[in-house]
Amino acid sequence: MIDSPPLTGLIAATFTPFQPDGRICFEKIPDCTEFLIRNGVAGAYLCGSTGEGPSLTIAERKAVAEAYVKAAAGRLHTIVHIGHTCLADVRDLAAHAESIGADAISSVSPYYFKPENTKSLVHFLRDAARSAPTLPFYYYHIPSLTGVAVNPVQFLEEGGKSIPTLRGIKFTDSDLSLMNECQQVDGGKFDVLFGRDEMLLAGLSSGAAGAVGSTYNLAPKLYQNIIQAFSSGDMKTARECQLRSVAMIKAIVEVGGEAAIKYPMHRHGIDCGSRRLPMRQLKQTERDEIDRRLDAIGFDEWAALSVSQESVA
Repeated sequence: MIDSPPLTGLIAATFTPFQPDGRICFEKIPDCTEFLIRNGVAGAYLCGSTGEGPSLTIAERKAVAEAYVKAAAGRLHTIVHIGHTCLADVRDLAAHAESIGADAISSVSPYYFKPENTKSLVHFLRDAARSAPTLPFYYYHIPSLTGVAVNPVQFLEEGGKSIPTLRGIKFTDSDLSLMNECQQVDGGKFDVLFGRDEMLLAGLSSGAAGAVGSTYNLAPKLYQNIIQAFSSGDMKTARECQLRSVAMIKAIVEVGGEAAIKYPMHRHGIDCGSRRLPMRQLKQTERDEIDRRLDAIGFDEWAALSVSQESVA
């Protein structure tokens, strides 16, 4: 296994900003990156589910990853998602991530023709990881989207034997007992990055040291407060902040579903545009309702550190 420090803290699963005509708005990527850095986020997970990687061409994925890595300039850990249904493309994306100076790579399982068992998945991802031999590799376990039910504990056990760069797992599942099992594999050898924003406090309580999430873009200050309160033993504050997170997510998803997840970035002065098809476009009435609900829970007061707040601090 590559000897690299464990990933800890908040890692934002970054958005891919789009222009109204559907083209990528590369000009917004530095703004997104600086916003995360200003709010103390530790890392950026690029071109994953949140970044709509499966809806981008290979060339677009490379360009987005390169733009974020360049904007981060070593101030954020950058993890490039390389998952795809075609092994040749996965290997191409892995080699590219290494060539642009990314800090790590990560991949979901193939999700159309699915591996029938753990061994098949390990073989596929072993061949992918070989194309970036200097980068730590993280398996992305998200069965709700891939439909792949390979046991992640077994993957770490088997993958640890044949993928020299395997560093850990991005665990996007609500089964905390399974996450705990992953943490125990080979004496705690692997990083386990928790991927359920609305359950961050539960993940921390279960031993997660790092977490990857979509809404860490929207409310990084809130989630930093959860981590800080938990670390200091102030569980009352940690629970209150987690409840705010749940209320924020409900305000967005109950109105617009997955299509609405990046809309609130406009409240931080960064319009990331709409989602690509097959995600639908939000109606103006839905945007207005989301803003009304976010106003009602005081979103602008606790979500993030603004430029003016930073200058005062």
